[in-house]
Amino acid sequence: MSDTEVASHRAAVDRLLAAPFAEREDREGEEWSGPGFRLAALTESQDFWEVHDPDVVDAAERRIEAALDALAAALTTAWGGTPTTVELWPYRECDLPDPAAPGPLGFLAGVASELRVWQPSADRWLGLTVGQSDPALPFRLLAMVGAGTLPEPPSV
Repeated sequence: MSDTEVASHRAAVDRLLAAPFAEREDREGEEWSGPGFRLAALTESQDFWEVHDPDVVDAAERRIEAALDALAAALTTAWGGTPTTVELWPYRECDLPDPAAPGPLGFLAGVASELRVWQPSADRWLGLTVGQSDPALPFRLLAMVGAGTLPEPPSV
């Protein structure tokens, strides 16, 4: 991943951290916002509707994971410390007022297995992950900013 791409992703993260949260849920393009959160796709691979070669799919996933690693390294250098890795499966039932409409952590738990989390300020946390909603859809580098600290998963 080029320095220019890392800088672009870093600028997107800085914008997400600085932006106010929406008062009610709203989706615009590759960004979803609501009370206490912002979620955005920073980059994505091709889709796989017509691709039947597992090597192509694996290469695309590795490229997006490399983008995650490069951005994570840049953030860790800038903020110090290392991110906490959080398993997402416990959040599958998180903030689900209606099982057909999962909240942002429930959405992430449905498309990814873990989240790298930083606490760059006392009032906001940042999580990065690679997600894929369906085997025919692209891999996406996803960034989520939340208010306060990452909420504990619901007890099961």
